[in-house]
Amino acid sequence: MAPCCRGRHPSAIPHGTPTLEVKGRTIDDKAPEQAREIEVVVIGGGQAGLATGFYLRRGGLVPGRDFVVVDAADRPGGAWPRTWDGLRLFSPAGFSSLPGWMMPPWDDATRGYPPRDHVVSYLTRYEERFELQVARPHRVESVRRADEDPIGRLLVEAPGCSWSARAVVSATGTWDRPFWPTYPGIATFRGRQLHAADYHSPEDFTGQRVVVVGGGNSAAQILAEVSTAAETRWVTNRPPRFLQDDVDGRVLFATARARIEALAQGREHDGVAGLGDIVMVASVKAARDRGVLHALPMFARLTEGAVAWADGTSWECDAVIWCTGFRPALSHLRPLRLTRHGRIAVGGPSGTQALEEPRLHLVGYGDWTGPASATLAGVGPSARATASLILGIRSS
Repeated sequence: MAPCCRGRHPSAIPHGTPTLEVKGRTIDDKAPEQAREIEVVVIGGGQAGLATGFYLRRGGLVPGRDFVVVDAADRPGGAWPRTWDGLRLFSPAGFSSLPGWMMPPWDDATRGYPPRDHVVSYLTRYEERFELQVARPHRVESVRRADEDPIGRLLVEAPGCSWSARAVVSATGTWDRPFWPTYPGIATFRGRQLHAADYHSPEDFTGQRVVVVGGGNSAAQILAEVSTAAETRWVTNRPPRFLQDDVDGRVLFATARARIEALAQGREHDGVAGLGDIVMVASVKAARDRGVLHALPMFARLTEGAVAWADGTSWECDAVIWCTGFRPALSHLRPLRLTRHGRIAVGGPSGTQALEEPRLHLVGYGDWTGPASATLAGVGPSARATASLILGIRSS
């Protein structure tokens, strides 16, 4: 059985229990079959889970003893290691940081903002720096109520492991739930279809004819890459909206904060929606210079070897890359019966507490769980508010 006490604080291991060393940490060789009692379980070891763990630790809870961060992946970095090879941030490193420790500067700023691997390295060092002792790989399959007591415990269950917690923070993000739209002919197209979640590099499409679907940043960056190796067509539901060249994540977050303050004061504010959608990172600027950033209206259907528009025109292609976004990964919360239309109603003092199950908190899924909470720079306030609420309830 996989050790469900990985990252367990040494003081919690009974004297005489057989132990072994894993990456410098002592863990049980024989984990108990029953659910291990703990104060808080954080599900997800990406940026939202790490930020929440940071604030729980700063509030006095001991990682591995009082709370545990459980991650499905076999390595640090959350979803970042699974993104495409050429992905880059929208902002300098200093504006893309989690609470407590700034992301180290990207050492080749002349090539643009920090790349994926720099982010992975930062997140790896972050969890080591704060000794968060992330338990991995353990994919949580269910969270359920231990009994009918409304202030009792929640059971968090993964294969071979289970925890009994007073509070659960779900921070699983969206990467595991790519959204695939439905179009006529999608099942009969003989070429390759993949979601942005499965795209890796333009070399996979060398010499091919490729359609990129979507009007956001992922679509623009992937189009920019693939167009260097393949003939491309870009299709969107509405004309893409490009930000000014000098607008990056710094401006976006400042604008988002200004909107929050304005709404709190009863004033109207367009927020980032008034600026545009697509950040002009270096690769997208280069694609513009090559004349690539010309979007066509959305096609009406797919045929066996092409995409076809309502006016009768078509374009033969070898592959379609669907850059159509993601949905919250909440399947592990299904036993609680809280999900409505793909989301769980949240609120309370933190803005992240499940309204129908106050022992559950959701962090990092997007604006509905906190402004910009799905980003490195934006998740901190939601994580802090969540940890503060949990710590306050615990001490009351």
